[in-house]
Amino acid sequence: MEKRNLPNATAVLVLGILSILTCCCYGIIGLILGIIALVLANKDMKLYRENPELYSNYQNLNIGKILAIIGVVLSAIYFMVNIYLYVVVGEEGMKDMMENLKEKIEYEQEQ
Repeated sequence: MEKRNLPNATAVLVLGILSILTCCCYGIIGLILGIIALVLANKDMKLYRENPELYSNYQNLNIGKILAIIGVVLSAIYFMVNIYLYVVVGEEGMKDMMENLKEKIEYEQEQ
């Protein structure tokens, strides 16, 4: 019997990679992509556990799930840091912080 590919293994892998790459977009995009990848991975893992002899690309699915978990964790951390900074420092404070940082960089370049 010829082995088939798991239906969503490639999609899980791509979404896992994209969740890591987009974790710095305020954490929201990375979270969404990572959660979608985890849901798809769980569906395919259930298929694989029922009939492991029918499917061949379980390794891609497993790697994609690991990448999705990493992407979700990084995105969640980045999202929480953004919320913390917004609540504690505020929008004006963040703008002032950026201006002070720019002035410091310009001052050091002049030296």
